[in-house]
Order: sequence, then C-alpha cells, then structure tokens
Amino acid sequence: MKKRSRYIPAFHFRWLTPWYDPMMRRLYPESALKAALIAQAHIQSGQNVLDVGCGTGTLTLLIKQTHPNVAVYGLDVDSEVLDIARRKAEQAGQTIFLQQGTATCLPYPDGHFDRVFASLMLHHLTREDKRHALAETFRVLKPGGELHVADFGEPGDPSMWLISLVVRWVEEVHDNVLGLLPVFMAESGFKPVGETASYRTVSGALALYRACKPAVDRT
Repeated sequence: MKKRSRYIPAFHFRWLTPWYDPMMRRLYPESALKAALIAQAHIQSGQNVLDVGCGTGTLTLLIKQTHPNVAVYGLDVDSEVLDIARRKAEQAGQTIFLQQGTATCLPYPDGHFDRVFASLMLHHLTREDKRHALAETFRVLKPGGELHVADFGEPGDPSMWLISLVVRWVEEVHDNVLGLLPVFMAESGFKPVGETASYRTVSGALALYRACKPAVDRT
C-alpha cells in the first residue's frame, strides 16, 4: 500500500478554507470551466463517476445535478472541506457519496468507474504523488473509461509565461507549467491524451485535459 501523502489545504492555508468558494468564483472562470469539463466527458445514464480531490463539492454536485441518473462519488483528504460538501449536497437535496481518502491510494476496486474528474487537485501533489495518483486513477477506471482534468497548464502566450515565473514555485505547480501532466498521464497507460481547452487567469493558464484508458489491455 502506498504511503499516505502530505496534503496542502484549499488555498494553501487552513484558515482560508471558508473563503475558498467565493474566491474561486471571483478569481477564475469557475462556472464555464466546470461546465466545459462536464460537457467533454459525455457522461451516460447509469455510469459511476468519481471526483478526486473534490474539495467543497462544487464540481461533484454539478455533475449530479447535470446527470441525475449517475452515481457520483467525491473523495478528499481534508475532512473540513468534506463537511462543506456534505452541507451543500443536503441543501441541494442531492445524494452524492463522499469519502475521506487520498488520491494516491484510492479506496475503490479496480475498474469501478466510467469517468474520473480531477479539478485543480493535481498541482497540490509532488511529482511522485502526481504519478501515484494518475496510476491509481487508471486502476479504478473501467476499460474505455476516461479521466477529465482541469489544472494549471503550459502557458500559451507571453503574459501567461510571465505570470508562470511566479506561480511555478507555488505549491507543486512547476510540473504543470512545464507541460508535464499529459506526459505523466501517458506514462500511467492513458492513450490518447490531449488538451481540450485553455483559459487565461490571474494566476496563469488553466488547461482542460481528456485521457482515455484503452478499451482493451494489450500488455
């Protein structure tokens, strides 16, 4: 079993956790980004969907509201944000299955999910833990399943490159800025892997990715 990894709370400091949702709405095109991420997944009725590093459950709940006939799971290592997610689900009258755990050691059986989402989670992890998390995601996906990621990506213009000179040293963003997330996905067995969209933000480029687990294991 992989070791329990160190985690960074939402917005880096625990005292900022209550401000996470309003700040995300102000700083990033959150609604558009999450809607695009869900749309590109082409979720079908009856599927099992996991949101890894679900945080306060904004994306998790939106998936359920957009696709009421799917089973939606949310996983996060931080009990405080999971409490917020539970309150959101109760207020919305939606059933989502929330559990505390780590992305590097997912508490689910092999091939359980049709879709896995990871929104602004991977940049919190060290390079080693990014690779462990992607390998675990590959394991819990069914053959033909898909991973959909929103996270910091490689800057696409000079202004984003200038911003990246600062943010690349914050938390574990450096690998993202270097464009290594698709490389790590491919190393984990995903094929094809592609960037589907990019957003310019105050803290750099945010990219959407789609990675597929081959329908047939040819190894």
